[in-house]
Amino acid sequence: MSANEKPLQFLYQSLPGRLLLKPLISRPLSAAAGRFLDTPLSKPLIGPFVRNAGIDLADYLPEDYRCFNDCFTRRIRPELRPIPDDQSALISPCDGRLCVWQIEADTVLPIKQSRYTLSSLLGSSKLAAPFRDGLCLVFRLCVDDYHRYCYFDSGVKSDNVFLPGKLHTVRPIALQAEPVFSENCREYTFLKTDHFGLAAQIEVGAMLVGKIENYHGSGPFVRGAEKGRFLYGGSTIVLLLRKNAAHILPQLLEASARGEEFRVRMGQIIGHRC
Repeated sequence: MSANEKPLQFLYQSLPGRLLLKPLISRPLSAAAGRFLDTPLSKPLIGPFVRNAGIDLADYLPEDYRCFNDCFTRRIRPELRPIPDDQSALISPCDGRLCVWQIEADTVLPIKQSRYTLSSLLGSSKLAAPFRDGLCLVFRLCVDDYHRYCYFDSGVKSDNVFLPGKLHTVRPIALQAEPVFSENCREYTFLKTDHFGLAAQIEVGAMLVGKIENYHGSGPFVRGAEKGRFLYGGSTIVLLLRKNAAHILPQLLEASARGEEFRVRMGQIIGHRC
């Protein structure tokens, strides 16, 4: 176990830790942390964060960072995240660690010992119904990942719907102990896409994430355009596709079957239209 995992093991797998966990996953604490990271007082945190995360700022557009969150949501050079021309290609909407799961009726089984239902994820069995027996793609973002995300296809979207909740970490040790994706605060939208039919995208907040920030309400959207960003913290994007909407690349399915996450980048081809 890494040094970074030991504090989480204490929080999620011991009685004293779970008593301490309750205030840590509360929205008021996260909001307070987010407000601080939006102020110039947080600027001294930038240097240590960049060094410890191994981030090469040469990969990002030059900017005078006013606060920590300016650095955390830095913009990458566009040529480093190209969007392929092939409209039949399913692309990753973000950087992260990807797992792909077959939805069995209403149930998703993203990791051992934890069951999630689409109904609990979306807060409604009616909204979940179109995705039964489809695919659930889970993109877990770590703090060193690029924290802006894009539309994976063109089309027309619904309004964004925010579901309040807790703010567990999204690391695997927490996923084994708590139904994180259906308990954490999250925001979803339905995407009527040109090439993959109806889809749902859910952005899931995590411990000490200051904010999920989606830019657009209902209306048209364009493949590769920036959809939004996460402020500080690890986060997750869940993408739901209907049955027979896409063929996922075999190497991604094989990794998921082994219980492994597959590292992807925004714009990377992860499958194709059926």
